[in-house]
Amino acid sequence: MTAEATGVRLSCDGPVATVTLCRPDVLNAQTPAMWRAMSDFSRDLPGDVRVVVVRGAGRAFSAGLDLAVAGASGPGSFAELATLPEQECAERIAEFQAGFTWLHRPDVISVAAVQGHAIGAGFQLALACDLRVLSADAKLSMAEVTLGLVPDLAGTKRLVELVGYARALEICATGRRLDAAEADRIGLATLVVPPTELDGAVRDLTAGLLAGARDAVVEIKALLAGATGRSHADQQRAEREAQTRRLRDLAGRGE
Repeated sequence: MTAEATGVRLSCDGPVATVTLCRPDVLNAQTPAMWRAMSDFSRDLPGDVRVVVVRGAGRAFSAGLDLAVAGASGPGSFAELATLPEQECAERIAEFQAGFTWLHRPDVISVAAVQGHAIGAGFQLALACDLRVLSADAKLSMAEVTLGLVPDLAGTKRLVELVGYARALEICATGRRLDAAEADRIGLATLVVPPTELDGAVRDLTAGLLAGARDAVVEIKALLAGATGRSHADQQRAEREAQTRRLRDLAGRGE
């Protein structure tokens, strides 16, 4: 399906892929069709891609769920989901989550370029990325609670990992908005820049990520991503094993 039909497009330029939410007239509000399209992007991604940049067209990253779609009575609406057997409803939500979780892939580093609003599903999309570059005008909110819902697009664990349980609970249970300065202070932002410098900052970060050897970066990401679930001894063993693979590969003795 075309970007016009789904509201999201994938473009590739060598080792850099860009996912663009392209519904600027509704501040890139998200729909199930967008989530399915984003899930398909993981299969469409060329093998030489190393960095995936996620951005929103226009003045906002994403204002969250498109309530005009979710509040209707058609496919993907709350009304339809509520009529499904519990297991089928959960499986449908798992399909939606896949549009976000592929950005965790071990072989790429994902970067969210966030300007303006990143609300609800928009906040969770930013959280799905490994790194977040925020414009100084960014506003973040986990607003699902205001609709009587919970964040269900794979954002809760990532939020806890970044800011801790107590702060994550406060953010999710109140649905309040965070500005870029607070996001930076509590660890949600990798970098905060003036609005006019967002694109340049993302380009510079991408260039830095591409400067290192791909296989070394993949090993580093795996080491860091798994660190919180390992003991010190297990993490040290993982470091030894990763370094052994790198040494053998550099010496031409890898598999």
